[in-house]
Amino acid sequence: MKRLASMVLLLVASSLLLAANGPGPITVGWNTLKTLDDSHPNSPANALNNKLVAVPGFMVPFEDDADQVTEFLLVPFAGACIHVPPPPPNQMIYVKLDRNQKARMTFTDPIMVTGHIHVMNVDSPYGNVSFSMDGDSVKPYEQ
Repeated sequence: MKRLASMVLLLVASSLLLAANGPGPITVGWNTLKTLDDSHPNSPANALNNKLVAVPGFMVPFEDDADQVTEFLLVPFAGACIHVPPPPPNQMIYVKLDRNQKARMTFTDPIMVTGHIHVMNVDSPYGNVSFSMDGDSVKPYEQ
């Protein structure tokens, strides 16, 4: 069982490193994020740390009365953290937009956030978060 887990971690790390050599951002899904654990020195999370990524998800703004926001949580499903227990820390990304940018606030529209991701614990109004991102752009998500 340990061997299988090691092989899966190696596969995830290898795919992240290969994708990191491309010209644009690495598209990272929530299935990958939930497997990352930065508590080990050789964790696949280290291959993703400080890389330019694009992550689809839903916005959980800290100020729900604003039209535009500069900071928010990115989560895998609409409505997370609002009236239910928040997702686990590895299913939330604390996003702070660069250069005083603002994004249109939305609770229900899927978005794609591009920026440099950091594997680190962040305290948020909704609890502990495993990732932060310096957001370069927020766009509507189109499949």
